[in-house]
Amino acid sequence: MDTDHSHIVDAMKAAGEPTRLRILALLRRGDLAVGELVQILEQSQPRLSHHLKTLTTAGLVERLPEGAWVFYRARSKDWAGRLLQAIFNEIDTTAAPFAEDREALQTVRQARAQSAESYFSDIAETWDQLRALHYPEADIEQAILEQVDGQRFDRIVDLGTGTGRMLTLLAPLAKEAEGLDLSHHMLTVARANLNRAEARNARVRQGDVTETPFDANSADLVVVHQVLHYLENPEAVLAEAARILRPGGRLLLIDFAPHDLEFLRETQGHRRLGIRHDDVSEWADAAGLALQAPLVLDPPASLDQGLSVLIWNATRPANQQEAAA
Repeated sequence: MDTDHSHIVDAMKAAGEPTRLRILALLRRGDLAVGELVQILEQSQPRLSHHLKTLTTAGLVERLPEGAWVFYRARSKDWAGRLLQAIFNEIDTTAAPFAEDREALQTVRQARAQSAESYFSDIAETWDQLRALHYPEADIEQAILEQVDGQRFDRIVDLGTGTGRMLTLLAPLAKEAEGLDLSHHMLTVARANLNRAEARNARVRQGDVTETPFDANSADLVVVHQVLHYLENPEAVLAEAARILRPGGRLLLIDFAPHDLEFLRETQGHRRLGIRHDDVSEWADAAGLALQAPLVLDPPASLDQGLSVLIWNATRPANQQEAAA
């Protein structure tokens, strides 16, 4: 469908102002909060908030509330994405003032990394305690990569992205990847990690994994990594994953097998002591997903007690006949 020409005119007017053009150039490099733009552009928050409102109203920028923060993102799809691409194809962003803005952006990203390091220093002891209980992390990640077997994806969605590790791991296989998490602290960590990995095609936003902001039929791979054991109603995540997946799309589900390590409820906030395959099978069936038997990764033999990790692979059937099979 053609876009009403008045929208294009409004968008061009919005972009055709020096500060707003600088804002757009920065947002095309990643999501930023108003306060971060204040640091980079050295302009007042009310002034920049006005510019951002103009860009948002014009449809060139998306507003992403995150607790007390609000992040902004340049549109990358449809007419707005094409218009921005055409504009910046004609602009030398290596020249002033864009080059200086890019250097200031690096300072903001370094501050994010320091904030992430501070957060993890507070939880490092319990985090390392959990990691020591299961199969080595590097081997789990290799098993995840083997599950996708070098497949290329248009869009990956990571529900409960946490530190963004799955995005960092899988983004090289995708045109674009996006993670969702409720925790602002974790999203700070994820942004720092994605910046460090230079994963330019990966982004994160705040939201509920059981009621996401993503369109139906919009992803060809959904990942749910070590999330279900935190949730009261994990079946809702599978239902949401099925809604997001395109026909023929895949769900990778990684979680702990049932265990009796009760202390994880207190030290790690686990609601469930592992996830039973029978439960996952029932939830997948209700969501209309075709589930395979899980890959089992047992804990190191040197441990008296430990956690087995399960990796499930499910598919949203491409047609009704396949779903009924």
